Amino acid sequence: MINQDKRPRLVLTVGDPAGIGSEVILKALADPEVTQNCDVVVVGNKILLTQVYENISKNIDNSLFLVNPANLSVVDVPSAGEIITGVGNAASGAASFAYMEYAISQTLAGEFDGIVTGPIAKSAWKAAGYNYPGQTELLAARAGVERFGMLFVGRSPFTGWTLRALLATTHIPLRQVAEALTPQLLTQKLDLLVEYLENDLGIKNGRIAIAGLNPHSGEMGQLGTEEIDWLIPWLESERQKRPHLQLEGPIPPDTMWVKPGMAWYGNSSVKNPADAYLALYHDQGLIPVKLMAFDRAVNTTIGLPFVRTSPDHGTAFDIAGKGIADATSMKAAINLAVEISREG
Repeated sequence: MINQDKRPRLVLTVGDPAGIGSEVILKALADPEVTQNCDVVVVGNKILLTQVYENISKNIDNSLFLVNPANLSVVDVPSAGEIITGVGNAASGAASFAYMEYAISQTLAGEFDGIVTGPIAKSAWKAAGYNYPGQTELLAARAGVERFGMLFVGRSPFTGWTLRALLATTHIPLRQVAEALTPQLLTQKLDLLVEYLENDLGIKNGRIAIAGLNPHSGEMGQLGTEEIDWLIPWLESERQKRPHLQLEGPIPPDTMWVKPGMAWYGNSSVKNPADAYLALYHDQGLIPVKLMAFDRAVNTTIGLPFVRTSPDHGTAFDIAGKGIADATSMKAAINLAVEISREG
């Protein structure tokens, strides 16, 4: 995407201003190891950013903890209504949506190489009249793409091994998952994952583990027939089409995450964990990801014409303004955006 010698230019959205987005951004950007490799512009309400800085700084040595918003490049987007710390409402939803609109439009115009998004509250978006399932879907709609995927990436602090998990379906009710899953959808998601591994990471002969849908992957039709009806035939077809790849599965969902867990925590008996994992629905992928990497996983949207990453946590309204939010995932999101921008 950019020359290796050029510093990526990233735009960071605060997310819901009633949540912890401002805090984790100010903490992340206080770390010189985060900012030394990129140029950053923050989109948010400058008054609210300053209030967060001042309120939290009362009880700490802020020079070691938070960056002063006065020292940042901030695009000021004033809020139309009252923002109450810890309470997501229509005003905070409208504000976070406006931050996203600016970031997307300017990135599509070539002003930025990537977007790092702070956490939003979907209920606040809905209260403000915006009925998108989440930021991922808004990004895809504004970018005009139909092929996109929600990929979660985390690097183990114990071993340095990188976990990559793509979701085949995302923000839909569990009862709709079986109907939403089709061979066509899985081919699309697998295409995206292979393109990411090959084009962004240089992994040309990857090993990809693919989950089954039912307990024990259906146990030969005794616990569900989706595997026999179409998932196993689809996977056999993909193996024939992609002989350079190692496609494993469908792996029973309760055992697929054993090897990743061992690789993450440093069990020396695990051999050759996969380069990436394809989960068939939201919780099938995110429960293990958050168990292993809750404080450092990154959500990245693949298939967009630009880089997008986000910390893998929510608005945490219950701790907003208390100064205790962990910025590790936000730091990781910024670092990954830099890495992909340079390698892509």
